[in-house]
Amino acid sequence: MAKDKKAAPPGVSRRDFFRGSAVGALSTGLLSSTVAEGAQTAGAQVLGPGPVPVTLQINGKSHRLQLEPRVTLLDALRNHLDLTGSKKVCDRGTCGACTVLMDGKPVYACAVLAIDAQGKRIETIESLGTPEKLHPIQAAFVEHDAQQCGFCTPGFVVASKAFLDRNPRPTRQQIEKGLGGNLCRCGTYAGIRAALLAVKAGKGGGNA
Repeated sequence: MAKDKKAAPPGVSRRDFFRGSAVGALSTGLLSSTVAEGAQTAGAQVLGPGPVPVTLQINGKSHRLQLEPRVTLLDALRNHLDLTGSKKVCDRGTCGACTVLMDGKPVYACAVLAIDAQGKRIETIESLGTPEKLHPIQAAFVEHDAQQCGFCTPGFVVASKAFLDRNPRPTRQQIEKGLGGNLCRCGTYAGIRAALLAVKAGKGGGNA
């Protein structure tokens, strides 16, 4: 005689599933509305999700753009201003290839929202020298073969300028520590250190 099979526990019906989904969507909408209303009540300005006016001071010039609040400074530079010297490599604030100066301090452009960079003085690699007249740091990088593939080079040059502006007479150990936020997959660290030591000896700092 066949054994009686135990009845399987009842599952979620199609009707219950859609009812639960509708309740969840409604709750999410109410929560978002409550958060937005709370921000407005507190005096905070709610922006987006569409493009909003953004004004950036880059390399001595003012640029008025229409950007979504989620756009990073790096994407604004590369995709909206055609300033492609800052490289998009990790896009996670870890490699330093996108380093720019913000009020004289090095920052990862991929980790800063363009809307938050308003009112700041931004300098990119394009502001340092020209092909006809290289910045002393750029010239030293060429002289000491401090680059290979070149993806990290703009970030290293910008970070080096900020470092030498703060410490115009660094030791080799200080250079290693000062540029610790920039990575070179090709391993040209010896050339980079030699380049900065040459700038130290010949120019005395990163100011052109």
